[in-house]
Amino acid sequence: MRDFEPLPLKQLLFSPAGRIGRRTWWLWAAAMPLGLALYLTVLLRVVGVPSQATDVLVNLLLVWPTVCLCIKRWHDRDKSGWWVFVSLIPVIGWLWALIENGLLRGDGLANRFGEPPVGDH
Repeated sequence: MRDFEPLPLKQLLFSPAGRIGRRTWWLWAAAMPLGLALYLTVLLRVVGVPSQATDVLVNLLLVWPTVCLCIKRWHDRDKSGWWVFVSLIPVIGWLWALIENGLLRGDGLANRFGEPPVGDH
């Protein structure tokens, strides 16, 4: 069994290439954006940035890293990154993406998107 080798932070957050497992997805695509959004919102509000501008800034800062993480998770399920758009379907899309990305096991073998993430399923 190989040792767990995490992706470099820059590749993890800013590149749609590769694969990540469920644990990494829950940590970086679910928990991190919530925590960072809360932190940035409080920080920007304390320095006097209006509420609407704060929301726009925080969302703009978090959208690309979150999309990249979700694409990697779809890759681990051996599906195209375009599946990230399923989240745009009201209610059903979010539920579908949550089940696929957060609950279902990834493809345990190498697929067209690379080797499986080791120790992260």
